[in-house]
Amino acid sequence: MPSTKVDMIRQMKIYQTLAKWIAPGLGIKRWLFLQFTGFGLISLALAALFSTLAARQSDNPLLLSPILIAILVVAGIAGVVIGLIGFSNALVKPFRTNRRDTLVDTVYAYNKRQKGLRVVAIGGGTGLPASLRAMKPYTSHITAIVTVADDGGSSGRLRKELGVLPPGDLRNNIAALAEEESLMTQLFQHRFSGGDLGGHAFGNLFISALAAVTGSLESALVETGRVLNIQGQVFPATMDDIDLVASVRVGNKVQTIRGESNITAANGHIEDIFITPRDVKAFSGSVNAILNAEVVVLGPGSLYTSIIPNLLVPGIQEALRQTAALKIYVCNIATQPGETDNFSVADHVLALESIIGRGVLQVILANDNFTPINAGANTRYVRMVPDGHEIFQRYAIYYADLVDEDRPWRHDPVKLAAAILQPNAAEKLLSQHLISREMPSVVKI
Repeated sequence: MPSTKVDMIRQMKIYQTLAKWIAPGLGIKRWLFLQFTGFGLISLALAALFSTLAARQSDNPLLLSPILIAILVVAGIAGVVIGLIGFSNALVKPFRTNRRDTLVDTVYAYNKRQKGLRVVAIGGGTGLPASLRAMKPYTSHITAIVTVADDGGSSGRLRKELGVLPPGDLRNNIAALAEEESLMTQLFQHRFSGGDLGGHAFGNLFISALAAVTGSLESALVETGRVLNIQGQVFPATMDDIDLVASVRVGNKVQTIRGESNITAANGHIEDIFITPRDVKAFSGSVNAILNAEVVVLGPGSLYTSIIPNLLVPGIQEALRQTAALKIYVCNIATQPGETDNFSVADHVLALESIIGRGVLQVILANDNFTPINAGANTRYVRMVPDGHEIFQRYAIYYADLVDEDRPWRHDPVKLAAAILQPNAAEKLLSQHLISREMPSVVKI
């Protein structure tokens, strides 16, 4: 007998749970009965078979013909299999009402992703989501590290009015790791077109409100990931409030420009870039993810306003130097006005070296498809590394067709996934590079 009131309540809950399991209408008892019947038929057939082999007496009550034994075995196996499938579907159906794929496809994809590499992707803007979409079919162990220096659009307004970290890049990358066809994901990306909320994305408001409710942006990101059931996690590079500042040469004059959105709007040449305050603390989750990663991917994305702001956080830089992960830079397909006008792949790499130093990255992945189809008049492709350039001595250069055929200034996620995650491709490049630093390390796939 229960000795306390707590024990009595616990036992009552157990009885209530059992009562629910055996109550009519649950839709699982019929499948269990079918499985038990199948096992019974198989047991009967085996008993008859053993009895026939041992006794061989015509008056044995279990003596059955081989054909009847075979029928019992087949019927029993069919009952067990059909009952198991029905039972499994009945259990998981309430949790997958919006799923379009079959149960076996869901289980297979889940287990495949669970065996995937531990990948960290660093960036922001519209480029980083392309990397995430490329990788999420292959692994669930993805961490996106996102800049929080954005000061324009909806994010900038929320940052000024509510004092929150800009949620826009966080939102885009959370959506990239979610099921894109999900109604919740579409709602998350919905942008209001009028009224006081005009220009705001619902996801930005959601994250900001959840940060206020939970007391921290960290908790808000965790809960948002649960709501959208994302494959991986999204972290900010830092939880500190930062601004991006650049020295920009416009004509013959160098101007100090504050604010990410203002830097590109100046339409000049960026000579120096930094964050204020400079001594911010990196988010611990981001640092640990980098240290424990097997592959770290920088980009794609705006070089000075999406990728480099993350690298300006001291703790992120230090983690990149310490990690044993393979580090790959995915260069943009097209140049960006006000940031990388007339840049080649080599210019992008040298800009990164000016921030994190030499020898941190190992593989450079760049596009070699400069199609004019759908490119439009304003697209300027990033040029390949000039022959004999010094970066050949420091990095493995890895070329592939990466363009989205409809929007060739952007990366195609499928092509990007093949280039990054195809078996041992990057490892082979790195091995080749380490064996001979005197030979230009260029590979076309």
